[in-house]
Amino acid sequence: MSYTFDILGVSPVLYFFNQQQEILQQQPRPRVEYVGTHKCTLDAFIESIETVSPNLDWEMPEVVDTVIDFWMNNSERIQYWRERLKDAGRENLLVARVGDVKSLQETFESLFGKNI
Repeated sequence: MSYTFDILGVSPVLYFFNQQQEILQQQPRPRVEYVGTHKCTLDAFIESIETVSPNLDWEMPEVVDTVIDFWMNNSERIQYWRERLKDAGRENLLVARVGDVKSLQETFESLFGKNI
């Protein structure tokens, strides 16, 4: 299975929490996870990804490799988001999306009303 990881932006902690609660109530539940961390480090994102639902049946070593690959190939974007998180202050998180490629595609198609 192929996985994808991308940093999406900075969010207030409370807003992120509320969004996570809304996602948990969706049926069927999306197979894409959103994770947040107070630090823009590889270790922090790996730790946050290790908390995703075990019901997703992801190959966690492959997911972690995807995050590492992103980190190794996007130093300018990481630096940009590190600065934005610093500017935003302590009450904010850096938010990223992780998921298998097929599920992410299905999520995007559902947003445009296409039949899956």
